[in-house]
Amino acid sequence: MNKPTLSENIFKIIAVTFRILVGLVFIFSGFVKAIDPLGLTYKLQEYFIVYYIQWLSPLALCIAIFFCMLEFVTGVALLFNLRVKIFSWLALGLMIFFTIQTYFSAIFNLVSDCGCFGDAIHLTNWQTFYKNVVLIILTFFIFSYRKKYKSILTIKGQSIFPAIAIAFILLISVYCYRHLPLIDFLPWKVGNKISEQVVPTPEVAKIYLVYKNTTTGETKEFTTEEYTKSGVWKDSLWMKNWKFVEQKKEIITPFKDAPIHDFKIIDQNGKDHTDAVINQPNYNFLLIAHSLEKTNKKAFLKINNFVKQCDAENIIFIALTATSFDKIDYFRHDVQAMYDFYNVDETALKTMIRSNPGLILLKNGTVIAKWHYNDFPELNYVKEKYFK
Repeated sequence: MNKPTLSENIFKIIAVTFRILVGLVFIFSGFVKAIDPLGLTYKLQEYFIVYYIQWLSPLALCIAIFFCMLEFVTGVALLFNLRVKIFSWLALGLMIFFTIQTYFSAIFNLVSDCGCFGDAIHLTNWQTFYKNVVLIILTFFIFSYRKKYKSILTIKGQSIFPAIAIAFILLISVYCYRHLPLIDFLPWKVGNKISEQVVPTPEVAKIYLVYKNTTTGETKEFTTEEYTKSGVWKDSLWMKNWKFVEQKKEIITPFKDAPIHDFKIIDQNGKDHTDAVINQPNYNFLLIAHSLEKTNKKAFLKINNFVKQCDAENIIFIALTATSFDKIDYFRHDVQAMYDFYNVDETALKTMIRSNPGLILLKNGTVIAKWHYNDFPELNYVKEKYFK
């Protein structure tokens, strides 16, 4: 048996490295979306709208979970060198699809964020496309080398682990759908102070003034502060010999939009209560239901006793929804909701909690705890664990 040459060994190392890198990216991408299946569902529904295939919207959740499973199991197979001949086809197919889709998104700016890493990492459309270009090159290399990858496991052994990965990621997705994401990447995650999340990060930059000597051709740069302090602008001789060329800007910290935007709490009379709620110094509960037409009514009936206990102890409890006020009145009567409802943008509500309805506990604008409607707590439990 011939001993591998140095170039063959280097080529093998590159092939293994690419396989591991692509596998890790697929695992990460699949996992962060699988733990927030509703987040990907909302993103798919955006795509369905821009591609005029809204008829797929009722299937968005199933499609979201299916894609997460495909990505995750493909990543596991590549990382651990399992049935690479098969999974390299799947990886290449996924990357071709993702690359084409993100190219059109970048060209036509179809959506603001592709959602390829869920809410864990936000990329622009062009950043996503360039990322996919790199990945498809690595994936094509893996595909070309697929017959040379050798596993220490038997074919049966190589089939067991992908099956376990499928079962694992499906269970994770179903659990997080029926409760809340295991890891919360939303701006309303526990510990965040909301008053800080609604303020954008301003741009910080240095402004340079460039002057050129009309005789020698020498150029000088001043920051605006240096130019003012130097006093040269008072020197008529200097101003005669030096002519302004241009103004340059060096960005130290770029402008960053607020993590929470389009968030306003409006009552039936159009009054804005946003500041009063997010700066409330006492403990207060927000019941979030982005759509009362699609909400779980049993959860509202269950929460009524909780609200009575809050009222008895002067604990603020309000509901936020995107449903119009005329429908709110009918709904309140239907579920016997004896508390105030306010209007908030639907997308903003979906970024607060992945549950319809869901419950959030705030104090001084800081998120203390969150609950899915399947996990609504008793007030005594909340007081013992969170009230201090």
